[in-house]
Amino acid sequence: MLLFPRFIMMRIEPNMTTYLARGKLQVARDLVDLIEGDMLQGLHLSPDDIWQGLAALIEDLGPRNRALLDRRQALQTTLDDWQAAQGGDWDRETYQAFLYEIGYLVPEGPAFHIETHNADPEVTTLAGPQLVVPVDNARYALNAANSRWGSLFDALYGTDVIPQKGTIMPGYDTIRGGMVIKRANAFLDAHLTLKDAQHGEVSQYHIEQEGGEFTLRATLQNGQDTGLIDPALFAGYREQDGVLSLLFRHHGLHMEIVVDRSHPV
Repeated sequence: MLLFPRFIMMRIEPNMTTYLARGKLQVARDLVDLIEGDMLQGLHLSPDDIWQGLAALIEDLGPRNRALLDRRQALQTTLDDWQAAQGGDWDRETYQAFLYEIGYLVPEGPAFHIETHNADPEVTTLAGPQLVVPVDNARYALNAANSRWGSLFDALYGTDVIPQKGTIMPGYDTIRGGMVIKRANAFLDAHLTLKDAQHGEVSQYHIEQEGGEFTLRATLQNGQDTGLIDPALFAGYREQDGVLSLLFRHHGLHMEIVVDRSHPV
């Protein structure tokens, strides 16, 4: 089974009514508990660092944000009044000229280039959709985290990613299953390449330890032993109740191979 995580972004619902004084700010108790009780654990920051920094941001950006909101409201009022005066009868050119006149549209300027700095890798380099959930609801947050993992076997078997003529047999279709396994092995060969071997030739994966370092090894059906061309792709493992889980990291994303010999697949 191959699983793929995705980046998760969370927000806090505005349903808090109790506020606490933090410097110049009045902060919702739930947010205080989250920041001071959970998020700052293990960080070299104090609560004062957070609240003073937030207060400085609000003091700097608050007036500008209010001015922008006032500008938006003024534009909306002007648009409403103009459209009401036209009675719904205007052409595209007239409307566009009016939008330029009030500053809603502006002439296109020269080409430019923007550079960003200190952006998180989840925003700049890692692919994947963002997911927004209320962080103060533990069940929602847990479900959101789990929903970003999916089985490659299930995705290949149950969708039309792999085309197949005829009807898939009820229960487990061995023909369909063989096609899925072949495609999954090709995925492993492309992204977790073995030295002089393919994953379809592997009879067993096992872990070797040397000098405190853990290395993934693979025993082939012909008895030979091999490993990854790039050992750094191997991120860790867990072995529990006869189930071996192998975790890999590729381009900042993670995938997991679960070896369970008691599982029907």
